[in-house]
Amino acid sequence: MDRQSVGIVLVLLCTCLGVLTKRPNIVFILTDDQDVTMGGETPMANTLNMIGKKGMTFQNMFTSSPLCCPSRSSILTGNYVHNHRAINNSIDGNCSSKAWQQGPEQNTFATHLKNIGYKTFFAGKYLNQYGDKAVGGVAHIPPGWDEWHGLVHNSVYYNYTLSVNGKAEVHGDDYAKDYLTDIINNRSHEFLAKQNGVFPFFAMVSTPACHSPFDSAPQYMDEFADKKAPRDPSFNKAGMDKHWLIRHAPNPLSNASLTYIDDTFRKRWRTLLSVDDMVKNIVTTLDEIKLLDETFIIFASDNGFHLGQFSLPNDKRQLYDFDIRVPLMIRGPGIPANSKNTDPVMNIDIMPTIIALAGEQAPSNVDGMSLVPLLHEIDEIEWQRDMLIAHRGQYRADGYPECKNTKYMDNCAPDCVCEDGFNNTYSCRRVLTKTDNTMYCEFSDDENFQEFYNFTSDPHQLTNTIKKMTPEFLAEQNKELVKLSLCKGASCRQVHPPHEEDRDENSVIKDQSSNSAKSVKQNGILESNSVVSL
Repeated sequence: MDRQSVGIVLVLLCTCLGVLTKRPNIVFILTDDQDVTMGGETPMANTLNMIGKKGMTFQNMFTSSPLCCPSRSSILTGNYVHNHRAINNSIDGNCSSKAWQQGPEQNTFATHLKNIGYKTFFAGKYLNQYGDKAVGGVAHIPPGWDEWHGLVHNSVYYNYTLSVNGKAEVHGDDYAKDYLTDIINNRSHEFLAKQNGVFPFFAMVSTPACHSPFDSAPQYMDEFADKKAPRDPSFNKAGMDKHWLIRHAPNPLSNASLTYIDDTFRKRWRTLLSVDDMVKNIVTTLDEIKLLDETFIIFASDNGFHLGQFSLPNDKRQLYDFDIRVPLMIRGPGIPANSKNTDPVMNIDIMPTIIALAGEQAPSNVDGMSLVPLLHEIDEIEWQRDMLIAHRGQYRADGYPECKNTKYMDNCAPDCVCEDGFNNTYSCRRVLTKTDNTMYCEFSDDENFQEFYNFTSDPHQLTNTIKKMTPEFLAEQNKELVKLSLCKGASCRQVHPPHEEDRDENSVIKDQSSNSAKSVKQNGILESNSVVSL
């Protein structure tokens, strides 16, 4: 979208928000590892009613990388992983490293909002290596935040340290004093209760739920006792046509793994009940201080999750929809209540959306696109874009002593089933338009492995049809993937019709039969092979 278009959108936004006399307030609620495909939003009645039904739900929201630190870095900066360079959850992988602090961290939505007069507040998980002594410890407060309550290291619920405005605050295992989701809830309430409407505010609350170790509040420990993880078509299915890591997952799952999976499913839902309480408290507090009608509330997660899909017991990091689809709901002034949007959107779009909601334009080097035109259902906007999904495999060089053949593998539990490894490094082009719903992936491994899926005929990615694609089609897919993998700023934000040739009046599709024929050709299916599942 060019600058003139952005200007038009901002004018339209101001028109839609004519009731506001100052910059709007913004609250951003971020969960951890919350899936969509397994019903991850189901237990959150308050969230669905108070945000979803009061605003817009995005039904095709994707993460640029299905791993915590790379995704969160993309959320903060609006950039793909190859541009912010936080490639995994380690300091060596640039997660909250000194290089990150001196580079991308200087240009987040927090720094931009602070510069235009917002009061800013953060509570919860930031980045996995935040607060590590090697990168400045708790004294490091990321720029842009007026009030800071940052969790040291990764998600937990008890026995942790917070950096409270640069000073260590140690917590134990007393629910009343230490349960992290409730601490975030209480401190966000305290911040909101102090707001009087004179200055706009931005509050980001980032919960540990529903990440492991899945500790729920005691009052919720018996909830969902009869629930089991969904047995969707990919559950406990061997993926013998997929990349190395999937092919080596034992199938069928052991009874111990099945028990673990169902127990984990219930525990994850239980942790989300405390988040749901927090959402209710935030909305109620905003209403009580008479600022709800002047506030945008964004609800999202960093990445999805799987439990038993393709015989992988539990984790994220995979290219499949269960790991890359995440929730996104936004309510606020001018957003139609109970509205649904099916356009493809990404975590990199959150940063420029927040800046646009504040009435400003994101920097030109941001890869994501503002969702404001979609929030206000501006019909003139044509929203069709290619999406890049990428992951750099993490591994332990010596593997796990208790598990055989796990060198250069990672996250090998339960039953020594490894969920990541050196060979699990890939880049994918995800396309979602009215005529094209596909994914093409290339692995940086010793097999140069490739995968291709047509979601129209195979919504669960059960069959890798890469061998049925024409060489010409694969060459085109590779070219487009390379372009995405090298894009920066404006070149990542190209919004275009699904196929360039559709613009040529000589190739306009005039009837349904020719449309079907053209679709087959464009999906690259070999004409000599008529057994492809459709």
